[in-house]
Amino acid sequence: MTDASKSAKGDLKLSSLVKTYGEFVAVDDLSLLIPEGSFFALLGHSGCGKTTTLRMIAGLDEPTSGSIHIGNTDITYQKPYDRPVNTVFQNYALFPHLTIFENIAFGLRRRGIKDVKEQVDKVLNLVELPHLAQRKPTQLSGGQQQRIALARAIVNRPALLLLDEPLGALDLKLRRQMQIELKWIQTEVGLTFVHVTHDQEEAMTMADTIAVMNEGKIEQMGSPADLYDSPRTAFVANFLGQSNLIKGRVVDSDGDANVVEIHGQKVKVLKNRSVAKDSSILFGIRPEKIRIQPGAHQLSGCVLEGGVISDVSYIGVSTQYQVEMPWGQELMVFEQNDDGIPPLAKGDPVKLSWETIFSFGLDGSEDASAGSEVNPDED
Repeated sequence: MTDASKSAKGDLKLSSLVKTYGEFVAVDDLSLLIPEGSFFALLGHSGCGKTTTLRMIAGLDEPTSGSIHIGNTDITYQKPYDRPVNTVFQNYALFPHLTIFENIAFGLRRRGIKDVKEQVDKVLNLVELPHLAQRKPTQLSGGQQQRIALARAIVNRPALLLLDEPLGALDLKLRRQMQIELKWIQTEVGLTFVHVTHDQEEAMTMADTIAVMNEGKIEQMGSPADLYDSPRTAFVANFLGQSNLIKGRVVDSDGDANVVEIHGQKVKVLKNRSVAKDSSILFGIRPEKIRIQPGAHQLSGCVLEGGVISDVSYIGVSTQYQVEMPWGQELMVFEQNDDGIPPLAKGDPVKLSWETIFSFGLDGSEDASAGSEVNPDED
């Protein structure tokens, strides 16, 4: 056991990381720099390689090739217990026979620390559960057990805390509450959190930076706002939220925008919001950016005419419309229920409009459905 690796501090750096199982490539030449003290999310469908990456960082799986560093310390082949890394799992992994206090104190006692009370009390207060110190795990709710698992991990002050689908077992309301609390705790303790999840909302709520993974590679990385507002591939556009992606071609230039023809109608996309390689383009617009109006209205900005409402779903804060366009494609529109427009019905003729700044353009050779299907395989 080396003191250097256990006390390593600094950025987490993955360099050309590869993990293969026979012919199957689970992680494919992955390089990442995760700044110290940040909240970082690895996001993707099951089978994309995110959990395998986490297990290599934790020391539970050995890379086929590549390296892992924390600061200047190489931990690639360190044993899990020699790394300044703790993991919080979905199943909490608390010791059922120990009190909550002793569950949290366990790691401190293993390191030979005799006086643990001050440190245990401090993290119990941080997770707002000091009154449960003498209970057993079975006497706690799922959300309370999750907080205790977190307290047990951070009491050791690891350089890195790995979160493996940590909120997956909680119900929706509690999960959303815990998302906010987890982010607050990360800010308070200042540790580097690396969070693996398939839940887009969870990643976007908590992470400073998200890496969207697909087939062992990083599809795109950036802040939640960057990924959502400016996706660079169809996979990211469909996986983070929902997108309308329409085949078109660039036919003209208008200042800082390109003019795109879509089945005989013309719309625009800013040149700096398009990654199309040539005139072939996959034109994108998010459903909530679109205004929907009865067919007779005059509209400004980008306009598509000739739509007919094929389905209406009321979901409280908004109404979701499916609009069939003249070329047979159905586009999705989310309209806030704020009395902005009168309710529209199935069969109504409508026009769609939006501001040019919300359009984005992708490579026209891409599959418009990429990222929307669920892969049932495991990581």
